[in-house]
Amino acid sequence: MTQRVGPQGAPGAVGLRRTLGVFDAVVIGLGAMVGAGVFAVLGPAAGAAGSGLLIGLGVAAVVAYCNAVASARLAARYPASGGTYVYGRERLGEFWGYLAGWAFVVGKTASCAAMALTVGAYAWPGQAHAVAVAAVLVLTAVNYLGVQKSLWLTRAIVVVVLAVLVAVVGVCLGSAGADAGRLEVGLSDGGFGGVLQAAGLLFFAFAGYARVATLGEEVRDPARTIPRAVPSALGIALCVYTGVAVAVLSVLGPGGLADASAPLADAVRAAGVPGLVPVVRVGAVVAALGSLLALVLGVSRTTLAMARDRHLPGVFAAVHPRFQVPHRAELAVGVVVAVLAATVDVRGAVGFSSFGVLVYYAIANASAWTLGSALRARVGPAVGLAGCVTLAFALPGASVVTGAAVLAVGAAAYGVRKKVGGAAPR
Repeated sequence: MTQRVGPQGAPGAVGLRRTLGVFDAVVIGLGAMVGAGVFAVLGPAAGAAGSGLLIGLGVAAVVAYCNAVASARLAARYPASGGTYVYGRERLGEFWGYLAGWAFVVGKTASCAAMALTVGAYAWPGQAHAVAVAAVLVLTAVNYLGVQKSLWLTRAIVVVVLAVLVAVVGVCLGSAGADAGRLEVGLSDGGFGGVLQAAGLLFFAFAGYARVATLGEEVRDPARTIPRAVPSALGIALCVYTGVAVAVLSVLGPGGLADASAPLADAVRAAGVPGLVPVVRVGAVVAALGSLLALVLGVSRTTLAMARDRHLPGVFAAVHPRFQVPHRAELAVGVVVAVLAATVDVRGAVGFSSFGVLVYYAIANASAWTLGSALRARVGPAVGLAGCVTLAFALPGASVVTGAAVLAVGAAAYGVRKKVGGAAPR
């Protein structure tokens, strides 16, 4: 029989199993970051920034680092499922927690669809939507069986993807066509605005670094594990992204990279090793599956936390008595993502997702600001907050308008619920 969960610590509540250590948490973060973003986002980012691509990558990394540190501090203080939904609620008030949760759920649901469509585009371009839906259904079943089974799959995916990326870097930098002159860094016609837009798009590839924070209720010794795991995963991912960006630019240049439909595959082809192209395609599929796996985990846990507080239907606040996972939340997320994967466009999904996730982390930084009054403790959250807001509004106009409209709908729904039903039980 399914049991309903109330807030963590309530009498008779069914909690999630704490099984994840530092290494496992780092692997989950890498599985969320070192994914399809590096295969898909470099082209659009180069189109926006041109020769300023590496500057944009640096800006995105600085904002991501500030967000990671803020998230790690907050997760150690509040080791429960839900991430910034919980932090915003506890530090800023119920509305801000709700808005963070809403931004995360809708933004990351779009990310799930983008990752699923990336699987389809690389695995079987002619049937991309059908393959995307199948991928969502399979990984939803994997998650349903428990986080440990998902963790083993994530480990395998991270190993495969890192091996492919190392091969790409080695082939490109070692090729006769590599030219250090193509790595010249500067501002192109897009100017600093183009660099900021590229940073906002590249943030999509970094946004999995705090995935372990949304799994806080499943981490052993969270006060020690989370502050170590989050920056570690981010640092490894930054090194990988920098190496890949430099390698690809060395053979394609900013213009060639901007025009590439499959940047890494085009890069190894330009490096004179076309036989590696199928391997890169397989790596992209595996990477996208890894990202999709971690994303569904994060969205379902935030859905669970919001359902516990009745911001979402209470039926999603159930934990399976055997597998100890939020099975109804996972099934609901799987169904919604499958529908989106059958209907949406991947580029629009990426822009919309970036806007929602940047708003989410802006609230995380604002929450971290309240943890202490010392200047040193507030510099990081201040930089992170300003960076998130700046990058969110530097994204393409359509993404900003759509994202702002969806957030407004969520805020209106909150107001209606408060007026009709009063405060959510805590």
